Amino acid sequence: MSELLAVIDIGKTNAKLMLVDDGSGATVWSRERASPAIAVPGFGTLARQLDVHGIEGWLVAQLKATPEKHRIRAILPVAHGAAMALVDGEGETLIAPDYEDTCFDALRRQYRASRPAYAETLSPALPAGLNLGAQIFFVQETLPEVFLRARTILTYPQYWSWRLSGIAASEVTSLGCHSDLWNPASQTFSKLVADQGWGGLMPPLRPARAVLGPLRQLLTEATGLPADCAVICGIHDSNASYLSHRVARGEDEAFSVISTGTWCIVLSHGADLARLREGEDMLANVDALGVPTATARFMGGREYAAIAGDAAVVPPTAAGLSAVLEAGAIALPSFALGGPCQGQEGRVMRAEALTAEARAALATLYCALMADLILDRLDVSGPVLVDGPFAANPLFPAVLQSLRPEDRVAASGTRGGITAAVLWLAGSALPAEPPAASLAPLPQARALRGYRDRWRGMLTA
Repeated sequence: MSELLAVIDIGKTNAKLMLVDDGSGATVWSRERASPAIAVPGFGTLARQLDVHGIEGWLVAQLKATPEKHRIRAILPVAHGAAMALVDGEGETLIAPDYEDTCFDALRRQYRASRPAYAETLSPALPAGLNLGAQIFFVQETLPEVFLRARTILTYPQYWSWRLSGIAASEVTSLGCHSDLWNPASQTFSKLVADQGWGGLMPPLRPARAVLGPLRQLLTEATGLPADCAVICGIHDSNASYLSHRVARGEDEAFSVISTGTWCIVLSHGADLARLREGEDMLANVDALGVPTATARFMGGREYAAIAGDAAVVPPTAAGLSAVLEAGAIALPSFALGGPCQGQEGRVMRAEALTAEARAALATLYCALMADLILDRLDVSGPVLVDGPFAANPLFPAVLQSLRPEDRVAASGTRGGITAAVLWLAGSALPAEPPAASLAPLPQARALRGYRDRWRGMLTA
């Protein structure tokens, strides 16, 4: 009987615990809970933090209840970007800010005067706390009593591997995710880290697949997991979606992955970094092999929910899409932080009479148009692979294929990229990637491309 790998997948909206079969890569058991930020008074103008204690309590309870726990040989944390925690010398978590808190904007001018140039980090200046450096700077400037107690800065996946193993580490996929903390060309910390005196708080760099140590004894006793259960360093979630495709292909093979969820993030292997533009939320993510990767993104999950409204739980339909086209209904960016159209206020027009299915189709069409825009601006080539919740959307992959008839668009699964990447990160053989099924363009393909031309024209109107 094969062994199992426990995956802690902590997104901005939901946290998930999965058991993955070490031989097949199949998910054999999973549990999920919401992961909202919580109000934590007593930290000045910082109003919200990540619910690290609530998630940890839930996680321990789920691990204790996990079936066949004796088969679990390793635990791997996967978590969203732009998140960190400061911890003190006694192992207490001091603060874990929420990047959507608007308090960080109060120091935007001072921080931007201190942050490195885009040419050094390929990390764009972003609102709120989406630049991880802005969070650290804010704590240092406004909560000095907290900052002075800090002995370690932990990016979010490594926060969880530290909580599990007691070993602190830094890792490049989180450091290279619009943090301002990493220089991808030199593969070292950026000038900001030295200038602000943060170098001594950064743990040693370890690869995403490094085994940090066994599970802490306190946790083996609390959960009943094997005493030799290994804790793996961990990885940024969108990089995990991208990783399995990266290692399964040749170095020279161009392709793009659209990792979807709260954020829709396009990572394009082979795209020219010279095409990156700071004002369009483009950056160089750093993959698990340390290679800078052309990236652009928008907050697709949040924008979908804002456009769909109460229809967000209703599957979109082809008939609903036809109704959108016939009504001339349109959604223009943007409805959330970041993205290629920052500073524009989202608008929905001519959608009052749409059914729930059509409203969901409008939200789907908007997200496909945004992804298509980003793919064009990156000038991608090769197949386009959709991973995450939008892969299961009945329309999204087909709409994108209809907008891009020269490309091959494929859906890799609701979490297919992450579960396959887990095997590689845990040192197991990566199963052969099945050939992607060809998607047929929708009957409305020509109308969709005409709609796209009108939509793009309105972006600059």
